[in-house]
Amino acid sequence: MAAEGVESTPMPPVVQSRMENFRKVKTSVEDSPLPFPDLAPGVVEMKVKEGSKIRNLMGFAMARMELKGTRQIVFSGCGRAVTKTITCVEIMKRKLGGLHQVTKVCYKTLMEVWENKDPQPGGQVEKLTVHKNVPSICILLSKDPLDPSEMGYQPPEPRDGLWASEGWIEEDRLSSSPKGVKRPLAPPHGELANKKTQVQVTESQKGLGTVDWTIITDSPPEN
Repeated sequence: MAAEGVESTPMPPVVQSRMENFRKVKTSVEDSPLPFPDLAPGVVEMKVKEGSKIRNLMGFAMARMELKGTRQIVFSGCGRAVTKTITCVEIMKRKLGGLHQVTKVCYKTLMEVWENKDPQPGGQVEKLTVHKNVPSICILLSKDPLDPSEMGYQPPEPRDGLWASEGWIEEDRLSSSPKGVKRPLAPPHGELANKKTQVQVTESQKGLGTVDWTIITDSPPEN
């Protein structure tokens, strides 16, 4: 069963109008263990972020995977970093070749804290805390064979160094867009299909694209 894109619940009109008076001051993602049991000793974990550079990520990852003692590497990313995470995996598979793959898709909670732009003098500082469930992906690449019956398993693909080099240069060029301009995150099912990364999710993982809105009001500062 292919992964299906889940859209977040749109902001209520009242909340949306109020957001115009707020500015984002903090963003954090919940920590969670890797969804792969029995990982090899010395496994390399690559946490891909929206602003990460493909060239920097792959320079470090390739150097580690070329060591004889390194047998496995895990790439993970959430939200807008999902596309870049998949790109890193495809580059490594074609640069090295012979890598077994297991892909896991889930959702993580993203917390954003917003503050009122123009608080009243001597008044309360109003804060808005936003909790979002965003898509997350974890991909394990292994030099050693993995269980082919495990959900999300893909067998090794042939090496193709030319595609990999061109792929990471092009991705870095696209990611160098002007500050403040963000590319939209493509629906997971379409993007994953284009990258040839097969993803499966359980029924319990669907329908989690929700946003909870909580107003937190701080006490006024003491004189």
